[in-house]
Amino acid sequence: MSLVLTLDPDDPTPPYEQLRRQLADLITAGQLGPGDRLPPLRQLAGDLGVAVGTVARTYRELEQEGLLTSRRGGGTRVATTGRAPAMDRRQLLGGMAADFVARARGLGFTDEEIVLALDRQLAL
Repeated sequence: MSLVLTLDPDDPTPPYEQLRRQLADLITAGQLGPGDRLPPLRQLAGDLGVAVGTVARTYRELEQEGLLTSRRGGGTRVATTGRAPAMDRRQLLGGMAADFVARARGLGFTDEEIVLALDRQLAL
């Protein structure tokens, strides 16, 4: 499993929250499945260029949400129980679509232009 996680230094959102959101989305979308192992704290921190405490906080918050489980010597893994994946996937996609539409409308695009742009992307 290869994770593609990025942090945007220009985003006012704290790095731990950017990382938490990305991992939660990957789990919700099914890209990370139950039992999948996440990288060790030090490795992920080094890969992203952040402090180990940043990744530790991310993992801790996801564990509190019931998305991860951590065991000393066993690493951090995606929890085998938790949310209802089908509903969460729909909610995730709906939220992404709402964000896109709101941003496009905010930039002055019409609904017709937005639909056309989506149709073109889906045809690729």
